[in-house]
Amino acid sequence: MHWNHPSLLNQAKEDQENNRIIMNPTVTAVLLQHDETLQQTFLNAGVNNCVVLGKNIGDASLLPLLQNLATDYALLYTKTSPLELSKTSLKRFVSVANDTGASMVYANYYQVMNGQTSVVPTIEYQMGSIRDDFNFGSLVLVRIDDVKEVVIDSYQYATWYAIRLALSTIADFCHIDEVLYTEMEEDTRKSGEKQFDYVNPRNRAVQIEMEQACTAYLKETGVYLAPQFKDVDFSGQTFANEASVIIPVRNRVKTVADAVNSALSQKTSFPFNVIVIDNHSTDGTTELLQEMAAKDSRLVHIIPASTQLGIGGCWMEGVNNAACGKFAVQLDSDDLYQDETVLTQIVEAFYAQNCAMLIGSYTMTNFDLEVLPPGLIDHAEWTPENGRNNALRINGLGAPRAFFTPLLREYGVPNVSYGEDYALGLRFSREYQIGRLYNSLYLCRRWEGNSDAALAIDKVNANNFYKDKLRTIEMAARLQMNIE
Repeated sequence: MHWNHPSLLNQAKEDQENNRIIMNPTVTAVLLQHDETLQQTFLNAGVNNCVVLGKNIGDASLLPLLQNLATDYALLYTKTSPLELSKTSLKRFVSVANDTGASMVYANYYQVMNGQTSVVPTIEYQMGSIRDDFNFGSLVLVRIDDVKEVVIDSYQYATWYAIRLALSTIADFCHIDEVLYTEMEEDTRKSGEKQFDYVNPRNRAVQIEMEQACTAYLKETGVYLAPQFKDVDFSGQTFANEASVIIPVRNRVKTVADAVNSALSQKTSFPFNVIVIDNHSTDGTTELLQEMAAKDSRLVHIIPASTQLGIGGCWMEGVNNAACGKFAVQLDSDDLYQDETVLTQIVEAFYAQNCAMLIGSYTMTNFDLEVLPPGLIDHAEWTPENGRNNALRINGLGAPRAFFTPLLREYGVPNVSYGEDYALGLRFSREYQIGRLYNSLYLCRRWEGNSDAALAIDKVNANNFYKDKLRTIEMAARLQMNIE
C-alpha cells in the first residue's frame, strides 16, 4: 500500500508514464548456490539465464547483483532445496507483474513435507506486513527498474528484508492467489515450535540487523517514534486492591487450579486478588473454581453474561469489575508464576520505571515443568529507546504482561482470542513507555492442550493477517501523530 494512497486512476496514469508495462520482458533467475539441476529447472521454465548469489539471501552482495542485471525482472529463489516449476509458471508471474505494475509478485505454492503434498496459501501484503518473517513463499519476482531505485545500508543478514521494505514504498506488491510452483520443505517442526525462533539467542545477530533495517524504513516512511513518552500519574484514582491477577479460562480443569494457586500464593505487602473469568466451561472447571472461591475470598469467580467473548472480551470483564486493582496482571490458565515474589516485582517495577504497561520474561517448560529449549524468553531485543518501533517488526512482546488499569479500561482489549496482547502493546507504546523485567517471572507450559501447539496453515494465516492488520492500524495512527 502506497503511503500517499493514490487513486487507482492516478496510479494507472503514473504507471503508464513510467512505462512500467514491458514489451517482451526478460527474466533472470537468482539462486543461492550452484546447482545444475535447479538451474535447468529455471531454464526449462523459460528464464533467460541464471545467476548464483553464492551466499545467504540477506548478504550485502544481493543488491548490487540485482541492480547490475540486464533483464527486466529477477526471479529470486530463496531456498536451496529442490523446486518444481511448470512451463506456465513464469509466464503467469511476468504477466501479472506487467498488468499490475507491481514491484514484486508472489504466489501460493505446493509444499512437499514428509512425503505429503499440500497447498500453502500465502496472504495479502498490507502496510503492516513489515515483520521480517512474512511468508512470500520461496519464489518471488521483482522488477529490476524498481530495485535500481533502492538505497539501503549494508547488511550481512538483512539485505533482502531491507530491499523488500524499500520496494513496498515504490509500488504495490501483488499476491497471485494461485498455486504456481512446488517447493520441498525441510523444516518439519509444528507451528508452536517455530514461533519462538526470533527470540532464540542463536539468532541474535540476525535480529539486530533486522531491527536496524526496520527502523530505517520506519524513519523513511514517517512512522518512527522518537523515545519521548508521557508520564504516568498513579495517584489519580483509589483502588481497594493494588493488583489483580486476571485469568481467563475455558475448559482447563486439568491446569486452572495450579494457575490460581500460583497467583494466590504470592507474598506481598499490599492487598491483591485473583479474578478468574470462566468463559462458560463445560468440563468441570466451573465447579472447581466455585469450590476454590468458597475457601478464599481473594478469588473472584466471574461467569460472563455473554457467550460471545474471546480472551480479550474476558479480560474486559475482569478489568471493568469493581474488584479490579490498580494494576492488572496476566496469567494464563495453564501457566504458573515462577515463585511467590512475582507480583511484588511487577508492582515495584511500575513505580520505579514509571510505565503504563510492563512485560516480564518467561521460561519454556513442558507440562511437568521441565525446561524446554530455548529456555528463557526474555525478549532482549527490546530497548527503552527503540522498543516501540521494533515492536512493529516482531509478532510478540513477551509475558507476563501487566497494565495500569485506568488506561487499560480506556483503551479496551479487542474481543479476540489471538493477538489481543500484541494490540495492547502497540497501543500503549504509542504514548507510554513499556517497562521490562528480564528475569524469569513465569513458567509457560507447552503441551498438547495449548491452543497454538500445532495450527493448520489456514489458522496460521488468519493469525498472521490479523497481526498485520493491527500493525497497519498502528502505523497509520503513528504516521498521523507525526504529521500533527
